Amino acid sequence: MVLMLSDIHLDPFHDPARFAQLRSTPAGGWAAILSAPASPHQAADFAQLQAACNARGTDTPPALLASSLRAEQARQPEPLFVTVSGDLLAHQFDCRFHALAPAATAAELSTFAARTVAFVALQLQAAFPHSPIYFALGNNDSACHDYREDPDSAFLESVAGSFAPAALSSANRSAILQTYPQIGDVNLILPAPMQSSRLIILQDLFQSSHYAGCQGAAAADTAAADQQIAWLRTQLDAARAAHQQVWIMAHIPPGIDVYRTFTTARNVCAGQDPAEFLRSADLARTIEAYPDVIRLALFGHTHMDEFRVFPDYTETHAPSGTSAVVPGKLVPSISPVDGNNPAFTIAQVDPGTAVVKDYTVYVAGNQTGHQAVWRQEYTYSSTYHLPNLSGRSLAQLTSSFLADPSGQSPASRSFQRYFYPGPLASSTAGISRPGKLSKAEKIRLLESIAWPLYACAMANPEASNFRACACRTKPAQAAAMPNP
Repeated sequence: MVLMLSDIHLDPFHDPARFAQLRSTPAGGWAAILSAPASPHQAADFAQLQAACNARGTDTPPALLASSLRAEQARQPEPLFVTVSGDLLAHQFDCRFHALAPAATAAELSTFAARTVAFVALQLQAAFPHSPIYFALGNNDSACHDYREDPDSAFLESVAGSFAPAALSSANRSAILQTYPQIGDVNLILPAPMQSSRLIILQDLFQSSHYAGCQGAAAADTAAADQQIAWLRTQLDAARAAHQQVWIMAHIPPGIDVYRTFTTARNVCAGQDPAEFLRSADLARTIEAYPDVIRLALFGHTHMDEFRVFPDYTETHAPSGTSAVVPGKLVPSISPVDGNNPAFTIAQVDPGTAVVKDYTVYVAGNQTGHQAVWRQEYTYSSTYHLPNLSGRSLAQLTSSFLADPSGQSPASRSFQRYFYPGPLASSTAGISRPGKLSKAEKIRLLESIAWPLYACAMANPEASNFRACACRTKPAQAAAMPNP
């Protein structure tokens, strides 16, 4: 079994009165501080900090992180390995830090951010001491500001030192310490009984359409992104030559951001470009070109439970008897910042083929972690009646979504039900003030009226193919929608 986590977004500022003590204490001493009873004015102090940073929601307080770890241990006390697909730090981390320490330097912010990452890593290691844990960084995992980072930074070097011990094997520890400090990338060996299998981790913040350096340098500087793609292709070519199979793990998924496409009222059928998560299609095209090598592409970022397929349009490298498709899985978040309930995933993997055979998602009964009951939400095989999460199976599933423009088939309804973890209303009844919708309500509204386009986005990660799919029958949903 493999435990899959994403978007932990730990908020060490949840009780602002503890901040000064945390600043003066190494990460190894944080557990005692954060598990102590709340300070008398916690709620008021936190509300003031939220207002100061114009926060859009509440990230993961320490109690929720502890609750999630207990639930994960109860379901799978010793997973084969653990994946964390990015965003360990709370949103607006720098704003929260400077609101409480207005005279602090950039170096002090970097130190505190790295210490927070180290604490999360230590908590996971304490929970799963015999399981290797592999970390990707996300767009909020920064020494300076959301969506900003510099290559070869002190922050990257520090987090590499925190992540290396969790890998357990000496070879993987060495690989992390050697390559992670550059731009957060590393090529690791997956543990036995996995056969000839590797995990390639990318910090694809450098690919993001929102990326800038810590000093606000223009995102037009693509040197780090180009370096990353060139490195990835070199690793995949080597894996192909060695007949190895690979998982790719990064934080931000390549492809179309349907939510942002509609909330910015983009009419893709009238020639406007859809919103994309990344600056270019380079990462998608690289994944698409290696269906004979890549068995899974694992991401987070949206906080939702989603699929992607990456088709090799040329079918040059289609393995014999298989579809030339790489399956992609977006792991739901621990953070409840978007109103969703926290969730984690436990997957069964065939060690010989590195294909995910099945998985189950577990969801918390509340968003705070206090006395939370975690329950099984759904299991892939019994929900979608497919034998595995291979490229062939996922291509079959997404094809069925495309063939169901009304979104009423059992499979389509299941995806819509589980897309947003937790008790979100299953209809848009009662939504009468679209200008005042929460993000949760926006997601449900967009999903309900734009189902064909969600299906197109799942099956077409490149903008040109998405446009062709979305506008093939000129559905009304592809027209610009008023900004909710």
